[in-house]
Amino acid sequence: MVTLKDIAAEAGVSITTVSNVVHNRTSRVSPERVAKIWEIIEREHYVPSMTARTLANADSSIIGVITHMTPQNTGSTMSDPFLGTFVEGIESRTRAEGYYLMIRSVEDARALDFLSRSWHLSGLILTGMFQDDFFTCTQRLGIPYVLIDSYIDQPDVYNIGLEDEKGGYMATRHLLEKGHRVIAFASPSVRPGGVVEKRLQGYQRALAEFGVNYDPSLVFTQEISVEEGRRLGVALSEKKHITGIFASADILAAGIMAGLRERGVRVPEDKSIVGFDDNYLCQLTNPTLTTIHQDAEQKGILATDMILAQLRGEEIPQRSVILPVSLVERESVRDLNRK
Repeated sequence: MVTLKDIAAEAGVSITTVSNVVHNRTSRVSPERVAKIWEIIEREHYVPSMTARTLANADSSIIGVITHMTPQNTGSTMSDPFLGTFVEGIESRTRAEGYYLMIRSVEDARALDFLSRSWHLSGLILTGMFQDDFFTCTQRLGIPYVLIDSYIDQPDVYNIGLEDEKGGYMATRHLLEKGHRVIAFASPSVRPGGVVEKRLQGYQRALAEFGVNYDPSLVFTQEISVEEGRRLGVALSEKKHITGIFASADILAAGIMAGLRERGVRVPEDKSIVGFDDNYLCQLTNPTLTTIHQDAEQKGILATDMILAQLRGEEIPQRSVILPVSLVERESVRDLNRK
């Protein structure tokens, strides 16, 4: 069996460098060396010795929670409170059923394939998937999987989703009903066929109902983190004509509020804001945040039940479940109709 030492010798690098590539720590390794090491790993069908010893059988009892959306500059995937609550629902269910949980950000299809082979994963729960090579790799693995917040139109796919378009509509409509007409939309990058696009479409539908023209210059995209939100809040503080903001995630909304406050812009007196998710941040902001509620923990529980049913060979009558959303009104929106 090939070892790390063998791979390192053929690639002309240290054993530490090979180990870093295997564990996805490649920030200090050139792309050329990463490619060379992966070529050797795949050709030799290398599996880390630790997992080969401890996971010798085909069933590891490990369920992987995989996100394909890795922040590039700030924060980490698990810094989003929504994901923390979502994983709580999964962990409680898997622990009760005798399974272990692995949480991992995976950048590409090759890394996903290697992760699955190395750990003999029993099942996968994947968030924010698109119909691309990464999804094709998921199908080829031949293990049970459930997609979360993914708009992949295939009848054999198990998916737990949300009324994303409706949520975007409700958030924007609330601002419009309160007299706001220049409303910013803040989100991560808008990718066709994804959750953010659906929420943007809801934003656009509400504007159209109120006779407000859609203005692409009012769409602001950046990563989802408090720091990125704070920077956007600082930028929005200079745009006096914008009175309302719909942020597609509460963590982003909280950051925007911090940036506005830093520049002396008051919420809701000067600018109003609505978030999305209804996590604990909403009640910690000052003022408390009006938002769109979703049940993240229930989403995790349902996804786990689907995985476990597949592992047991049980019939699952409903492959796609769409959870409802609702508006939770707090203190972050000013009614401009009241003079």
